[in-house]
Amino acid sequence: MTHTFELGRLFDPSSIAVVGASTKEGKIGYEAMENVHDFGGRVYPVNPSAEGSIFGASFVGSVTDIDDDVDLALLCVPAPIVPNVIEECGEAGVGAAVIYSGGFAEAGEEGVEIQRRMTEIANEHNIALLGPNTSGFVVPRTELFGSFATGVENFPPGGVAIVAQSGGVAHSLAFQATRERRGISAMVGLGNRANVGFEEVIEYFDADPETGAIILHVEGTDDARSLLQTCHDADTPVFAYKVGQADVGDFAASHTGALTGDHALYQAGFAQYGVPTVDSTSQLLDAGHVAASAPLPDGTNVGVVTAQAGPGIIIADRLKQAGVSLPSLEDETTETVNDILPGITYSANPVDTGRPMPEFGAVVRAVATDENIDAVLVYELHEAALGFPIEELDGLAEEVGKPVVFATAGPESDLAPDRTELEDAGVPVFESPERAADAVATLATYARLRDDAAPAGVIDDA
Repeated sequence: MTHTFELGRLFDPSSIAVVGASTKEGKIGYEAMENVHDFGGRVYPVNPSAEGSIFGASFVGSVTDIDDDVDLALLCVPAPIVPNVIEECGEAGVGAAVIYSGGFAEAGEEGVEIQRRMTEIANEHNIALLGPNTSGFVVPRTELFGSFATGVENFPPGGVAIVAQSGGVAHSLAFQATRERRGISAMVGLGNRANVGFEEVIEYFDADPETGAIILHVEGTDDARSLLQTCHDADTPVFAYKVGQADVGDFAASHTGALTGDHALYQAGFAQYGVPTVDSTSQLLDAGHVAASAPLPDGTNVGVVTAQAGPGIIIADRLKQAGVSLPSLEDETTETVNDILPGITYSANPVDTGRPMPEFGAVVRAVATDENIDAVLVYELHEAALGFPIEELDGLAEEVGKPVVFATAGPESDLAPDRTELEDAGVPVFESPERAADAVATLATYARLRDDAAPAGVIDDA
C-alpha cells in the first residue's frame, strides 16, 4: 500500500489540536499547549476530562468534535491510548501527528504491538507520524514550536535543519546553536520513526528554500541504503554524526528501538554516497553553519591567512591531518602579498603577517582570489585598535565563489561587537583554531566526496 503523507501539514500547519492538553503546569499537555497556543494558526485543546479553557481556547472532548480541518495533532497521552486517538484523528481528517510518549517499540513486546497497531491505523488514513518517543520539532521562522521543552521559543531562525534520531540530541544541538548565535531552519527529533523517518524529513527540507544545510544525528536504521540514497539525491549539503563506534547497541535499542549497526559500514556508506561524517555534535553544527552561510568549495585546496603563527600552525596541522591540501599560491598572488607587506613573515601558504595590521584584509583578498584556492581560513586575534577587516571581507565570499571562514579570540567586551559585524557580513566566525579547521576540512571533504560519489549499492543494510 502506498501512503501519501503531506509533510507540509506537519511542518507548516494552519491548525493544531493538542490532545491531552492540561491546565496543570509542568505536565506535557500544558507545556505543549503553551508552546503552540499563539503560533499564528488555530489551536484546539482536546481533553474529555477537562472543562473551561486554556490560553483563551475552549476544551473539546475529541478531535472529532472540532468543526474545522485540523492539520496537526500533538499527542500528550500515554502509549496504550495512542492507537485509539490516531483512529479518531483519521476520522477527523487530521494530516499529521506528533507522539511524545514513550512505551512503544523501545519498551518490549507490548510496546512493539502498540506501535504496530498505531502505525497501521495511521497508514490507512495517510497520517504522518513524528515519533513516537520524541520531544517534537521546531520551525523558528514561523514560530511553530511543536515541542514540550521550555526555551524553544528562543531558537533563532537560520539556514541549518537539524534532523536527529533522538529528540534530546535535537534539542541539545538547537540550544547549542542558540548559545553560539547561530540560527536554524528547523529542529526535528525523529524518535522511533513509526512512518516518518530520515528519508521523508530530508526530502522535505531539501525542498525548503530557507534550508542551506541538513545535519543528521544517526543511531541506526533498518534500511541504511535508503537513507544513504536519500542523502545522495539531496541538492542541499548533508552532514552526519553516526554514533555507535563503541558497542552501545543495547542502550540505543532501549532508547529509540534502533540497532546501531556496523559503524565502519555506515562510515564507508556515507562516504560512498557523498556525505561527510563527523565525530561530535560541535563538528556537526559547525559544518552545517558554514555550508548554510557561505559558498561551497569546489575542491579541497585551502588557503590559510594568519596574523599569529602559533594558531596558524595548529590550523595547518589540523587541515593536513584531515587530508586537506594547502597548495602553493600562484606567483602573482605571492608578489601581490609581498607588495602589500614587504618583508612579510611568511608569504607561502599559510600566509603569516606576524600580527594584525591595517593591510590584513588586503592580504586575505589576495589569497581568496587565487585560482589555486578553493576555500580560505583566516585567523586573527582581536585587537580593539584595529578591529576586523570587515569592509574587505563583506561580500568577498560571494565575489570569489568560495567560503571565507574566520577564527579569532580576544576579550569578550571588545570582541563581541566586531564579531557580530563580521557575522552580519556573511563571514562564519569561530573562536578556536581547531573548530574552524574542522569545519573547513568537512566542507572540503564534502567537495571531494560529491565529486567521487557513485552509489553502487555495495553497503549492506544495517
